[in-house]
Amino acid sequence: MKSEKSYNLRALLASHFSSTGLLIQENGASRQCLLGFLDAVLRGIGQVMLQNNSYAGFLFLAGIFYNSTLFGWAALFGAAISTATAMLLDVSRARIVAGLFGFNGALVAIALVYFLEPNIFTYGYVVLAAACSSIVMAALLHLFEARKIPVLTAPFVFTTLFFIMACARFGHLHSTGNLPTAGLPKLAVIEGVVTASTLVEGLFNGIAQVFFQGNVVTGILFAIGLLISSRVACAAALIGSFTGLVVAWGMGAAEPAIRSGAFGFNSVLTAIAMMSVFFVLNASSAVYGLFAMITTAVMFAAVSAALEPLGMPALTAPFVIVVWIFVLAGPLFPRLKLR
Repeated sequence: MKSEKSYNLRALLASHFSSTGLLIQENGASRQCLLGFLDAVLRGIGQVMLQNNSYAGFLFLAGIFYNSTLFGWAALFGAAISTATAMLLDVSRARIVAGLFGFNGALVAIALVYFLEPNIFTYGYVVLAAACSSIVMAALLHLFEARKIPVLTAPFVFTTLFFIMACARFGHLHSTGNLPTAGLPKLAVIEGVVTASTLVEGLFNGIAQVFFQGNVVTGILFAIGLLISSRVACAAALIGSFTGLVVAWGMGAAEPAIRSGAFGFNSVLTAIAMMSVFFVLNASSAVYGLFAMITTAVMFAAVSAALEPLGMPALTAPFVIVVWIFVLAGPLFPRLKLR
């Protein structure tokens, strides 16, 4: 017991805080140190917006708690469960420390709590789904690495859709009513008047909706978290949200959908990916990224309509599909430089 305590003390003394979060110098100490695990969990929450930064993750978590204590705990435990699962399966330390096995679990947990009535069965379901997201993440990493295709939030999308669809056969799991009504897509009609208030709220709600949060203050906290991590990522998120909003407005989407940020959150993720992660930022990549953001807003409408007969949400599938296509196409365009 004494040697274990001294080992953990040495791990803490060997650690320090960097510009991205806690760093532990001693080899393997992060597996023994609670602070190291917490840092990995916060980085996992930060990785939802492609930020390997525990300060950003903390602000994202604070923003979620500001809007909903239930969703805040869901995000924290979902990230912790999926990270712990990866640790138990002995995933490489570098990937765990970077939070790569935490972000899908965080999103899965929030989604299931959002779409299902909270009860003991739902919470058990969340634990299972968050753990499964790490298995799906590992499978897709193994499948995609040779082709250098980013996994993104695909494990979250696949895991959440399958677990929600399975609820139709489980009598103890009940929908909250937030799922789309199953049926053939109906013709959209222009509804409401878009005002300056709509645009401002829609801008920050578009960022907040990345975590299923419809709250302007939450969106602002998310933007601050991005700013701390990367000024380029913060600017990209704001541009992405505004682009999705404008496309929806121009195409005649309903005012409540524009205000809620429904058409913005996928474009937010696409903007961050294209302008600060996968391509060197220059004039050509900026135009390419803008094109991807616009396409993502249209893709959101398409995927939503395609899944409506099943009563399933689009989640971040539009972001995943568009970024996969645009990243795979990138090497054939000489003016674009992949990172």
